[in-house]
Amino acid sequence: MTEHLGLLPHKVRREDRADGSILLHSGYPLGPVDRSTGVWLDRWANATPDTVFLAERSGAGWRSVTYAEARDQVRALAAGLLARGLSGPILILSGNSVDHALLSLAAQYVGLVAVPVAEQYSLIPDAHGRLKYVADLIKPGLVYAADGDAYADALRLFDCPVVCSDVGQSGAMPLASLMQGRADVDAAHKAVGPDTIAKLLLTSGSTSDPKAVETTHGMMTTNQAQIRDALPFIEARPPVLVDWLPWNHVFGGSHNFNLALANGGTLNIDDGKPLPALFPRTLENLGLVAGTISFNVPFGFAQLAQALEADTALRETYFRDLDMIFYAGASLPQETWSKLERMALDTAGRMPLITSSWGLTETAPATFLQHEPAKGAGIVGVPLPGVTAKLLDDGTGRMEVRVKGPNIFERYHGESGENGRSL
Repeated sequence: MTEHLGLLPHKVRREDRADGSILLHSGYPLGPVDRSTGVWLDRWANATPDTVFLAERSGAGWRSVTYAEARDQVRALAAGLLARGLSGPILILSGNSVDHALLSLAAQYVGLVAVPVAEQYSLIPDAHGRLKYVADLIKPGLVYAADGDAYADALRLFDCPVVCSDVGQSGAMPLASLMQGRADVDAAHKAVGPDTIAKLLLTSGSTSDPKAVETTHGMMTTNQAQIRDALPFIEARPPVLVDWLPWNHVFGGSHNFNLALANGGTLNIDDGKPLPALFPRTLENLGLVAGTISFNVPFGFAQLAQALEADTALRETYFRDLDMIFYAGASLPQETWSKLERMALDTAGRMPLITSSWGLTETAPATFLQHEPAKGAGIVGVPLPGVTAKLLDDGTGRMEVRVKGPNIFERYHGESGENGRSL
């Protein structure tokens, strides 16, 4: 029932080595890779200038920004950033928003570095120690927060310039003031290449202090080329997302955000999430927009499946244009899978691809992807084009996985050495 998606079957080339290890390679070639994320923005601003790129809730509706408007604002912000001659990366304290996206893309457009961090670091006083640690690690040249009053306590920790969308009583510069700078944006943009660092993404820090993964333009543009090669329907129909996953994590901030941008799609920023107080907002947002791809964690899909069963109108909107349901972070319970599958068939008469992937912050992130239909959850798929996976028996009947490829990082910020380029 997924024939309409034109899915590619898994194709893997296996190489058995004398030492007992196994190498796995994709049977598909890696297609063209763009040099930078700014190339995507220029492409769609030229090709589909009036298509909505970003939207966020504003009152009963949405504040939207088209591709042409986004490029104009990104270039204006980029000029202001260059004119300031920043001494370090741009630290972004607040969560997903249109302004957050435009500022981050402006930095990337001219070769500067953005560092999004979890909102909790700023909004929870007991977490300010972690925020100070990050500041000492990256040494920011500029700090951004959406709301100067809400982030006031955190902003006082910094002695570098601070900008806010809503300044309030903070004394910060308004973000709009950055658009008044003058600099040679074109020259800076042309100098950005695959090896240019686009952003630093922090690891979870669950077992030690977080590390900052140097994420290059080439890592992200390669990863989107790999996903496009494996899932051709994404290129055939530009994706429409209603997504809450945070941009300080690689799943939401690199995989999902870039999926929309690289393919000329639309990202509707969901200001809800699968928490009791905020999940009703997610349901409201999903009722307003029919997405083509649905991303979530298994717990979120479990809540969503229950809500869909109880709401016919929501169910019809959700499944109307849906091409893919994508879970990550853990395995999707089979009960949730079966509910979603049944409702899709009953409502739309066809099946979306229900799938998952495997990857890390260090891998940009997709490295394995299930890109053919499966009967149940727990399958992470096969290596994407350009990736080589090495399987080694760890002596317990399980296999250790090592990967290399052009989407894999070389180093953590502040550390020397290389990773992921050889097995």
